[in-house]
Amino acid sequence: MTKASELREMSDEQLELTLKEAKENLFRFHIQAQTDRLDAPSELRKHRRLVARVKTIQTERQKAAAAEPAAKS
Repeated sequence: MTKASELREMSDEQLELTLKEAKENLFRFHIQAQTDRLDAPSELRKHRRLVARVKTIQTERQKAAAAEPAAKS
């Protein structure tokens, strides 16, 4: 799994792609959990946390960008 520090080094486009992939994997794991037994149930938690990390970093960047113009004026 990727660490928050690694995610912070990514560009916005890379973060968006990582988020999309993590959401798709999470969806697949949810479906698999409903229909079959998961080989590694911990994968659900890992992908859920990855989605949360990426969203947190995106929010941090949005807040920083919003605060930048306010600080200049």
